[in-house]
Amino acid sequence: MTAGESKPVSGALARQMPPVQYADSNGLRMAYYEVGPREGVPVVFCHGFPELAFSWRHQLRAFEAAGRWAIAPDQRGYGLTGGPDGAANYDLEHLTGDLVGLLDSLGIEKAIFCGHDWGGMVVWEMALRHPDRVAGVIGVNTPFMPRGPVDPIAGMRAVFGEDMYIVWFQQPGRADAVLAEDPERTIRFFMRKPMETLEQYAKRPSAERTLALGEALKVYDQAGDAFQFLSDDEIAAFAETFAATGFTGGINWYRNFTRNWEQSAGRSEHVAVPSLMIMAENDIVLSPAMTEGMEAYVPDLERYLVRESGHWTQQEKPEEVSKALLDWLGRRFPGG
Repeated sequence: MTAGESKPVSGALARQMPPVQYADSNGLRMAYYEVGPREGVPVVFCHGFPELAFSWRHQLRAFEAAGRWAIAPDQRGYGLTGGPDGAANYDLEHLTGDLVGLLDSLGIEKAIFCGHDWGGMVVWEMALRHPDRVAGVIGVNTPFMPRGPVDPIAGMRAVFGEDMYIVWFQQPGRADAVLAEDPERTIRFFMRKPMETLEQYAKRPSAERTLALGEALKVYDQAGDAFQFLSDDEIAAFAETFAATGFTGGINWYRNFTRNWEQSAGRSEHVAVPSLMIMAENDIVLSPAMTEGMEAYVPDLERYLVRESGHWTQQEKPEEVSKALLDWLGRRFPGG
């Protein structure tokens, strides 16, 4: 989908979200959802893959009930926002620029940015690339990760092989087509509770820990899936949207790992704002152990561990996550 096309509207999504609004941002017509009074410093919720602003529906309701200002956009390449063709248009320069453009469009000087999964990478980058627009950062599952010594794709390929999902995503069109064959099945496959604890997963043979999600999707039996946590209406909201948009926009974010790594050479890695790290006990991709040493880069850091949660923490444990967010905000940003 390109930036100028009309955007599909999922009936299931519309039933469960506030009215959609649009802002001109960085060459996009960015869709967003907003709740609460426009007072104080807003929280901007940034989703991951394969997600949407819809992933923050529980938090939007909790923030509205608490009288806190919150905004959740469909980000570049996703949902009602869409985006241009070409993987290079989805690097972190563009993704953070979109959020700056959203603030500009809404007349907001600074915001607290809260991100999960890929959205977490974007919000930490906001603090480095646009520190004058960031009042605070909240990472949900995604820790601050300093620049590594080697190209991350080369490193993942060496450790996990060609079938590791991020390496697989580098092949133009291949994963896009597989995921789009049956969007409902894809969403059901990705968004599940963990089938085992992180400790149990770590004891598997290394050949079973390659994160070959494409291969796992081939044999996934959704009829026998006892780990689904979404309702049928929630699944429909995701599935209807991705059936209309495809998955290429989101996958293009992954196709910029090398580009982002190259562009980050020599820059500061100091996050100078109050920050919160929410960890999920059983996230096998973004484990709590990955947060070790974050204080060297994020000195004003608090941590919160959500037990018995897998990767989709704000949807698996919505009440606990919303409470942790509001408690921290109440202490660090009282009165909004």
